[in-house]
Amino acid sequence: MTPTLDETATMIVDVPANVSSQSLRNSVRESLRQYFIRLEGQTPINLYEMVLAEVEQPMLEMVLQYTGQNQSKAAKILGISRGTLRKKMAQYDLFKRAND
Repeated sequence: MTPTLDETATMIVDVPANVSSQSLRNSVRESLRQYFIRLEGQTPINLYEMVLAEVEQPMLEMVLQYTGQNQSKAAKILGISRGTLRKKMAQYDLFKRAND
């Protein structure tokens, strides 16, 4: 039996989140550590926006892929409005990618 959208959201939050959120956190931490090493003392610019974009875009892509490009389902999984999702899809040029 296929899990409902609510059941799927619960699975994402309850089971994998405990494991994968720590893994994701560690990956981000290590990536930032390496980034600062490569800066060699230079001051980074717009680090916050850069990190958000690096995480947000692939997250949106994967959720949209998971939902078969169903924006209403994707927005529900992400916990954002469909309008916000569409704004972010435009920001990352995901409308073209969805149609490719």
